[in-house]
Amino acid sequence: MQEAGGQFRLLIYSHDTFGLGHLRRCRAIAHALVGKRRGLSVLILSGSPIIGSFSFRTRVDFVRIPGVIKLKDGDYQPLSLDIGLEATLSLRGKIIRHTAEAFAPHLFLVDKEPLGLRGEVRDTLALLKARRVPTVLGLRDIMDEPGQLAEEWERKNAARALADFYDAIWVYGLPQICNTLEGVALPPSVEGKVRYTGYLRRDPVPRQGSPLFISPVSQGEYLLVTTGGGGDGAMLIDWVLRAYEDDDHPPYPALLVLGPFMHSSLQADFMRRVERLSLVHAITFEANIENLMAEAAGVVAMGGYNTFCEILSFDKPALIVPRTEPRLEQFIRASRAQALGLCRMLDAQGDISSKTMTAALRALPAQPKPSNVPIPGLLDGLDVIGEQVDQWLARPSASPARLSLVGEAG
Repeated sequence: MQEAGGQFRLLIYSHDTFGLGHLRRCRAIAHALVGKRRGLSVLILSGSPIIGSFSFRTRVDFVRIPGVIKLKDGDYQPLSLDIGLEATLSLRGKIIRHTAEAFAPHLFLVDKEPLGLRGEVRDTLALLKARRVPTVLGLRDIMDEPGQLAEEWERKNAARALADFYDAIWVYGLPQICNTLEGVALPPSVEGKVRYTGYLRRDPVPRQGSPLFISPVSQGEYLLVTTGGGGDGAMLIDWVLRAYEDDDHPPYPALLVLGPFMHSSLQADFMRRVERLSLVHAITFEANIENLMAEAAGVVAMGGYNTFCEILSFDKPALIVPRTEPRLEQFIRASRAQALGLCRMLDAQGDISSKTMTAALRALPAQPKPSNVPIPGLLDGLDVIGEQVDQWLARPSASPARLSLVGEAG
C-alpha cells in the first residue's frame, strides 16, 4: 500500500439524500479522530448540497458528489443535474471509486447503507477488499421498525454485503435503548462483527471571528426549537408558534431554527408570524447549533439521531415530537428514551392543540435532566470508535509505523 508522508488516511462515505443527519454524524466522527491523532487525515464523500456551509478541522476535507433526493413515494431523483437518475448514480459511483483509488485509504467507513445508494459503493468495496483495506459499516442507533428494516435489507441483499465486504459493524448507540438489528436474519459470522459504541458526544464549537448569529433571545434563558434539516419540520414549528400566539404570558422566550431544507414559502410564512411575537425569534440555519443547544434552558425537537446526541451531551431537558413517516426511527427513539426517563415525548398523532403544547413548554425547564438516569457507556461512542480505529491502523498491513496519539492536535 502506498504511503504519503507516513500519514494514515480514513475515507468516509456519507449516505446523503435528504437532511443533515448523515453528514453531521460523519463530521463529528472525523473531527474527534483527527483531534487526537496527529498522523490521520480524513476525507468525506458526501452528496449534501450544503456541506460547504460547515467548517472542517485541519486534516478533514470533503468531496462533493452530485446530489440525489428521496421523493415521498420512496423513489429518487437527481437534485440538480438534468441527466436522469441512472446516469447520476453511475457518475456518483465512478467519482466514489476514483476518489478511493487516488486517496488510497487505510480504512473505509461507510455510513448506513451497506452497498451505498442503489449499490453505488459496491465497486469501491470490491476494489478496497482486493487491496485488503479494512472496511467498517456505521449504523445509527435505530434504523426503522424491525419488520420494515428486515424487509429492506433482504431486498438490498445487505446480509451478503456484510459478509463479503465488511470487517466490522459499529452501532452508534446502546442495546439498552434499542437492539438495532432486531428481527434481521444475519449469519453468526456477521453478528460477531457488531459492536455497540454508545452515542456520539458533542461539545460546543469554538467560534472563529464574529459569531454567525446574535439574537436578543439568546442573551438569556430560552427554549431552543429545532427541526434538524427542516424538510419535514413544519408541523412542529406551527405547533410551537400556535402555543406562543395563544399564550398571553409565556414564561420563556423561544429561538426557532427552521432548517435549511424547509420549503422557502413555509419559512417566509413562519418568519411573518414570528415578527408579531416579541418573545420568539427565528433563524433558518446555524451550522454550529451545538452552541445554541448548550445555552438553552430546554430543547424542543423532532428527535433525529444527532439532536438526541446533543440533548444527552449538553444534559438538556427535552420535549421530542417525532415524525412517523417515512420511517418510525424517531418515534421509536423518543418512545424508548421517554420510558427510560431521558426525555418527554409528545405524539403528533394525538392532541395537537395549542394548550397541549403550551403546558408542555411551561413544564419543560423543570423536567429532570438526562443525567438523572445514569446509563454506563451512554456517551462513549467517539472514544470507542477511536480505540477501534487505532487497532485497525496499528496492524502491520496498515503501516509499519504506529499512529501518533496526542491531545487536541489541530
